[in-house]
Amino acid sequence: MKQVWIVDDDEEMARAVSLMLKLLECETRHFIHPRIAAQALLAGGHPDLLILDINMPEVNGLDMLEFVRRRKEWKNLPVIMLSSEAADVTVDKALEMGADGYVMKPVTIEELERVMSQAFYRHLI
Repeated sequence: MKQVWIVDDDEEMARAVSLMLKLLECETRHFIHPRIAAQALLAGGHPDLLILDINMPEVNGLDMLEFVRRRKEWKNLPVIMLSSEAADVTVDKALEMGADGYVMKPVTIEELERVMSQAFYRHLI
């Protein structure tokens, strides 16, 4: 069973995504702040996938993405960005920084499954 970490300050959205992931046979762990997720990674946590909200106070999802991509031990960790922001410049920036996918809020289970499959496939090659 895949372990998916959700980093989102919106607890209601994180719960909804977690329920969808459970239907997709994934285990989930929710972090309300990127710093806590980063500490869990540094402590040896091994998620199969990270889902990062972009718009969070203090440390945003792009900051967390940059932190993950700078560490060689996490270069093959699939990362999906989750946001209500549809601006092409934001999507392009996230993908250029190493995100494996981008999902718009409100997310559907079909879209989540599709983007997850693509992200996992990218790291098999």
